[in-house]
Amino acid sequence: MRSLQLSVRAAHVDADTAYDTISRFERFTEVADDVRPLRVRRAGADLPAESDWEAHFPDGVMTWTQVDYCQSHRRTVVFEQISGDFDVFRGSWRVEPDGDGCEVRFEATFDFGTSTLAGLLEQVAVPVLRRGIEVAVQRLLFTYVEYV
Repeated sequence: MRSLQLSVRAAHVDADTAYDTISRFERFTEVADDVRPLRVRRAGADLPAESDWEAHFPDGVMTWTQVDYCQSHRRTVVFEQISGDFDVFRGSWRVEPDGDGCEVRFEATFDFGTSTLAGLLEQVAVPVLRRGIEVAVQRLLFTYVEYV
């Protein structure tokens, strides 16, 4: 299994605004190049949602559907794949106040299974997912960000 952690500080964006922006995955289609949602189905505020995603890798496209547990009182979204190309894909988004801005944290754990290509796919997946998340957060929050 592989994991990815990313922290981005957004200056002058309060944590509630950043959470509201980040948790609306449908907006990622406007800003993300390599990783983006295809469709988001919401049941209501703080109820589980489902979203269909695709990631563009050098040799193809991966797709998956995940359940998204939005916890606005914690400024957290916990997600887990329910079907798709990963054997395991789960993680979270967390937004914390930080001075006059906030820190956005993305964490994911994933596994491609036991195929002979799994190791190679995992090595390619980390930089593509990292770049996709970095670009999306920067464009969504539309402000100066620091990578920490």
